[in-house]
Amino acid sequence: MLRPHIHLTQLDTTHLHPLSSSLRPSVPADRRIFEWKGVNVPSPRILNHPFLQSTLASALSASLRDTSGYGSGLRKFHIFCDIFSIPEKDRLPAPYPVIHSFALWAASDPLSEPASDPLSEPAFDTFGVPSESVSVPVVRKYLSAIRAWHITQGWEQPLSDSELSSINWSLRGLDNIQAQHRKRPVRPPITTRMLHFLRSKLNISQPFDACIWAMASCAFFGMMRFGEISSRSRSSFDKSKHLTRKDALLGFDMNGSRYVRLDLPCAKTARPGEIQFIYLTNQGSLCPIDALNNLASVVPARAGDPLFSWRDHHGDIRPMVHSTALRYINNILQEGDFGTSFGHSFRIGG
Repeated sequence: MLRPHIHLTQLDTTHLHPLSSSLRPSVPADRRIFEWKGVNVPSPRILNHPFLQSTLASALSASLRDTSGYGSGLRKFHIFCDIFSIPEKDRLPAPYPVIHSFALWAASDPLSEPASDPLSEPAFDTFGVPSESVSVPVVRKYLSAIRAWHITQGWEQPLSDSELSSINWSLRGLDNIQAQHRKRPVRPPITTRMLHFLRSKLNISQPFDACIWAMASCAFFGMMRFGEISSRSRSSFDKSKHLTRKDALLGFDMNGSRYVRLDLPCAKTARPGEIQFIYLTNQGSLCPIDALNNLASVVPARAGDPLFSWRDHHGDIRPMVHSTALRYINNILQEGDFGTSFGHSFRIGG
């Protein structure tokens, strides 16, 4: 049972991490659901035979669609448990009060303030509790991660229907509070550290990854929104609104340093019909000019083809779709525990 008075563990609040434990080895995010354990031992699920054990492991792995996303949820759950000194025996299996408390902590943003009144009181009194809050939809994904972790580790799902309903009732209220205090969820900036991590995970000799890297580097150093350099769908690409290969011009300044000018035909901040010029310069190992040159080499295309494009297995040129690109980037960044980025995150970071 939980203790009636919870002791708060003091952690570095600048960037929260779970405390080191032999139960939670340092593995990629998509392996945590399999490798992170508890001190309790579940009842056997099947007969103790290598064939059956191997078959079960394969079945469990095939049942999970987004194990890296689950890994982010487990990381957050154990940060909460460390802060509130939850003993290991109450983490797996986790009782209802622990999971409900985790959901409240994860969704309660003490810095939520009405945009129209920056001097208003915070939405929550933190009582000195470190906070790393996320939106309510993300909290629900975290709850799915906890459920999947329990099942994968051989336990029953931790919440009954009535308990889950009670948590959702609380989250609905927190969602209303977030809506009142924010027009949009906080959009964290992309950082150079995140770009280095993204680059390390991409194979830019492949068309899709080459396009992703060129987009990310150009959006960051050109301070562009992702919506300005991508299409909503393959069929929605429009040469009059989207960047084409001919809109990227290589030049040299008076000092002989190279630059690239992107002629953005439809910037969000420009007047209708006005072209906005984006200048990109040398940026070392993250250089957007190098990224564009690589894209041109890996994905050769005609002048009127999309600037940020790739070739499918049929050899057809395809514009990069906004949602596809962000989902791909976020799946990689979550492996490094960087959380979720948005289309504006590159402009904000740059």
